[in-house]
Amino acid sequence: MSIERLKATLLVVVTLTTLFHLVGGNLWVQGVGILALGGYLITLRGHFSGMARGLLLVAASLTLIAIWQVDSPGRLLFDAAGRFAFFVTFIVALSLLRLPAYRSRLVRRCGKSMLLQPPSRRYPILSLGSALFGIILNIGVLNLFASMIEKSNTLAAAGGHAWVQRVRQRRMMLALLRGFSLAPLISPMGIGVAVVLSSMPDLTWRELAPYVLGAALLIFVAGWAIDHLTGPKPPLTAAEKPTPSLLPLGQFSILLAGIVMLVFSLSWWLELRLPIAALLGAPAGAFIWLAWQRRRLGGLGVVAAGFSMHRQLPWLLAPASNELVVLGTAGYLGHLCVGLVDTASLATALAFLDALGGFNVVIAMLTVTLLAQIGINPIVTVTLLAGLLPQLAIEGLTLPLIGAALMVGWAFALMSSPMTASMLILSRFTAVPATRIGYRWNGFFLCAAVPLLATWFLLARFGS
Repeated sequence: MSIERLKATLLVVVTLTTLFHLVGGNLWVQGVGILALGGYLITLRGHFSGMARGLLLVAASLTLIAIWQVDSPGRLLFDAAGRFAFFVTFIVALSLLRLPAYRSRLVRRCGKSMLLQPPSRRYPILSLGSALFGIILNIGVLNLFASMIEKSNTLAAAGGHAWVQRVRQRRMMLALLRGFSLAPLISPMGIGVAVVLSSMPDLTWRELAPYVLGAALLIFVAGWAIDHLTGPKPPLTAAEKPTPSLLPLGQFSILLAGIVMLVFSLSWWLELRLPIAALLGAPAGAFIWLAWQRRRLGGLGVVAAGFSMHRQLPWLLAPASNELVVLGTAGYLGHLCVGLVDTASLATALAFLDALGGFNVVIAMLTVTLLAQIGINPIVTVTLLAGLLPQLAIEGLTLPLIGAALMVGWAFALMSSPMTASMLILSRFTAVPATRIGYRWNGFFLCAAVPLLATWFLLARFGS
C-alpha cells in the first residue's frame, strides 16, 4: 500500500467512525476514529505548512496546560479530539463533491460563460458563480477560477494595454474573493454553519437563515456597487462581442439545489442536526452525480462510480492535508479553550458588556475579523465566542444574532486577512502580496461594508 493510499484509508476510517458516532452516539467507535486521526497526523510528519505546524504546537501546549490544570482532563481532551475529527470529516465529506465537479463539462461551460461576460455584468455573475461553486468545491473554487482568469486575461485580450490587463485582473480576482467569502453565509452545508450550529446546540438553521442571507445580500450589493463606481468606464463601441448564454449556470444552480434539498431531507427524515445531515448528504450527492456521469457504462453507473471514487481518493485528499490539519486543529483549540476558560469568572469580568446591549453583536463581528489579521483562525474565535456569549445572558443578544454576527465576521476575515488560505492562493496566482490584496485592493470595500453590516445588525437587534 502506497503512503498516499494509506493516508486516504485513514481519513476514510476517521470519516466513517465519526459519522457512526454522530448518528449512533457510540464513544468506542469515536475512539477508533481518533486513533486513526493520530495515525494520519503521523504520516504527515515533515510535510506540515508553517501555519499547520504553528497551530499544532499551540494545541500541544494547551493540551499540557489542560492536563496540569483540569482535575479530570481525559474527557475534555477526548471531546476536543472528537471536534478535530468532526472538522476533518466535514472537509473530507464536502471534498467528495469535487470528484464529479472536476470532470463535469457543465462546470467547465459555467466557468467560461462567467468569464466571457461583458464588464458591466462580469462582477455580479462571477461573484455569484464563485459563491455557488464554493458551496461544492470549497476552497478549490479559488484554484479553479483563478487559473481560468489568468488564462483568459491575456495582454492580447486587453487590446495590448497592460493597464487594462491589470485592472481586469484586480476586478475579477476581487469578485472571485468576495463571492467565495459569501459561500459560508449562504450555504447550509458550509463550514461556518457547521461551527456555529455545533457550538450553539439550541440554535437552528431556520432561525439563523434570515440574518445571514440578508447580510450576504448586503455584502454582495455593496461589492457590486463599489466595483461599478471604481472601475473604468469602457467606451461604447458599435460592434460588441456576443455574450455567452448563462443557461449552464442555471443548470448548475438546479443541480446544487438538488444536493441542498437532499441534505435537508436527510435532516428531516433522520431527525439530525443540519451539520450532521450535510456530512451524509454531501457524499451521497457526490456518488449520485458520479453515477449519473457514468450511467452509460451499465448498472446505472453505480459500480463505475464506486470504482472511480476508490481510485481517485488519494489524488483528491492529498493536496488538502494542511487544510485538514489547520481546520481540525483550530476546532480542537476552540473546544479546549472553552473547557479551560472559567466562564463564571469571565462572565463577571465582562459584566460591563451588559451596558452595551445590542452593540455586542458588532463587537463580536469585529473581534472575529480583527483577530484573523494576526493569524488567529476564525474557527478558534467563533467556537470560543459561540460558547461564551450565550452564557453572558445580555439583554437583546439572541442566539441567531450572535451566530450571524460571528459568521459575517468570518466572511470579512476571508476577504481581508493576509494569513488566510484564500488570500494566499490569490497571491500565488496574481504575484501580488496578500497584504496588498486584502488592504489596498479590498480596503475601500471593507471601509464601506463593515459599517453597513454593523448597522444591519443593530437594526435587526431592535426588530427581533
